[in-house]
Amino acid sequence: MMIARSLILLSAGLATAVSAQERPGFKDTPLLPDGRWRVHDADRPAPVVVTPAAATGGAPSDAVVLFDGRSLDAWQPQGAPWPVKDGAFTVPARTPGGGESALVSRQSFGDVQLHLEFRSPNPPTKSSQDRGNSGIWFMQRYELQILDGYRNPTYADGTVGAVYGWKPPLANAARAPGQWQSYDVIFERPRFGADGKLLRPAYVTAFLNGVLVQNHQAMLGTTVWRKVAAYEAHGDAAPIQLQDHDSPVSYRNIWVRPLPAAAVAQDLPGEAK
Repeated sequence: MMIARSLILLSAGLATAVSAQERPGFKDTPLLPDGRWRVHDADRPAPVVVTPAAATGGAPSDAVVLFDGRSLDAWQPQGAPWPVKDGAFTVPARTPGGGESALVSRQSFGDVQLHLEFRSPNPPTKSSQDRGNSGIWFMQRYELQILDGYRNPTYADGTVGAVYGWKPPLANAARAPGQWQSYDVIFERPRFGADGKLLRPAYVTAFLNGVLVQNHQAMLGTTVWRKVAAYEAHGDAAPIQLQDHDSPVSYRNIWVRPLPAAAVAQDLPGEAK
């Protein structure tokens, strides 16, 4: 019975495909550049259904929620714990002589869409790089800067929205300290050959408070302070890390969507495909 039913379903699918191909004039419709589908091809698979969140900035149905305001179960601190209060968590104060306490996701990711909200301390007590400094480290290597950038002069490749140590943001869209701000980021991991050679760099597209600050920007490599970044071959997935720069920056509403291969496949060089 199962075999017969499968044959019936397969026959129905073939009939649908054939009927589409036999539509008047369909064979004269040109093929798209990928050579697989024609323009307006009725047999082309429909997109996967994803239910968006009811509220702007909320996690869609296929997201991995890293923080929903309740616990840091999705994270592990590399040092002192990050306290959770009133639906947010905050970089912990350092003890005298204490070192950095980064926060690292337990799950590893490669190509992702990330939403994250942060708040700089208010009132600010310091300036430049010591004022509301933190950062998002994709794959624990590639930093997108978090800083209190509101009326806070600093070097351009270190302000909020910058690819740290490389590309200043396209605009300064910072809100005043004490206000919640949002990042929406597309991160595309680098691709390496079997010999470790870089085939395609990492790319980042970022919106800060709804304003485009990085547009498909190639990254130079692993972020290093006061050095030009460079690549070293690594795996296809690694944790996301939030930086402790000895400033009480707070976070809330963090989620990611691992991206399908189709999201980046269009411009991958041959071996990287």
